[in-house]
Amino acid sequence: MSSKELLYIEDALDHAEFLSKQCQDAVNTLTDPQLKAQAQQLVDKNRQIFGRFYALV
Repeated sequence: MSSKELLYIEDALDHAEFLSKQCQDAVNTLTDPQLKAQAQQLVDKNRQIFGRFYALV
């Protein structure tokens, strides 16, 4: 894998982690059960995406 490809993966990992943290903050502050569930789904999806990118390195 080239250094440019590794930089792309690192950037993708950073974005997935950031989005997961933002969604987790929403889960912790939302009171509406439907919105809270939707935010939790986004947390789970971003963790899954993070795992896929991490598996590449």
